[in-house]
Amino acid sequence: MSNEANIRQFLSEVKRKKKEIDNFRRTKMPVHAGRIAKDHFQENFRKGGFINNGLHKWRKSKRELSGGKSAASQYGTLLSGIDHLFQSIRYTPMDGKVVVENNLPYASIHNWGGTINPTVTPKMRKFAWAKFYANGGKDNPKAPDAQFWKGLALTKKQRLTIHMPQRQFIGESKELNDKLRDKLDSELEKIMFK
Repeated sequence: MSNEANIRQFLSEVKRKKKEIDNFRRTKMPVHAGRIAKDHFQENFRKGGFINNGLHKWRKSKRELSGGKSAASQYGTLLSGIDHLFQSIRYTPMDGKVVVENNLPYASIHNWGGTINPTVTPKMRKFAWAKFYANGGKDNPKAPDAQFWKGLALTKKQRLTIHMPQRQFIGESKELNDKLRDKLDSELEKIMFK
């Protein structure tokens, strides 16, 4: 085989690898990146904090600090029996990129913190009375949880002011970037050396 034939074969192989890498970058890597990111962000819930240059623990919720006996008191911060916030993290792979998001209406206030002012509705008052009776009610009206719910049910306020501390679970993370870089490197190695 002549040098010219070797060069043509080499250039053909380079062209094929380039096409394979471009296909990987545009179609497969966004799927891998989305899965890795979703797993990483869900790990934040399991560990009770945001992982970026180490674990930054979330401030404990009043529900956890009250030491109540209810099932809700036993769950960690931002967790519940149905883990709706945890399970609502989605990723959408696109051409050469991926979007990872949580579209729940209350996700951003938990992720970034802030102040909200919900309107006190009759439905909210009815719910508060139900929680009052569930947390002691007539049998133990002095229980801290019962007092809280009674106060909410009887409030004269039309709007509440609720300060939410930041409990970030989605965002830039050094550890996530490292995982993505490792995955990219290993996949490119597979393509280059197969």
